[in-house]
Amino acid sequence: MVERRKSAPMRKTAIRKSARNNQRKTTARKAAPKRWSQRVTQQSDALDLKHGVFTLRDPKRIAASLKRSAERSSRRKAGAYRSALSMLTFYINRAGKTLPKTQRERLERAKGELKRVFHRE
Repeated sequence: MVERRKSAPMRKTAIRKSARNNQRKTTARKAAPKRWSQRVTQQSDALDLKHGVFTLRDPKRIAASLKRSAERSSRRKAGAYRSALSMLTFYINRAGKTLPKTQRERLERAKGELKRVFHRE
């Protein structure tokens, strides 16, 4: 019959090392949350947008809603026109290739309408 060797008790240094490794794992940088661009449009410091503003059918209504949001905002750092236009451009750019062609055209027309509403023509 073969005798089994008793394993030696764990040393204190080995215990400290494993505890240190576990600490590193828990304090490691967490992955960024998905859909950060969605969070930007919902919780932006620049504007408090009306829900579904970019899905409206009429470019005039989109522009009017953006103007209203930009003028009411007290947290924006730039002018109202610049804030509204940058939020619209941000949405178009972040949607990328997934944005349907008709909606992209509608949002591009909303840019022109925004310019007209702010008397920038």
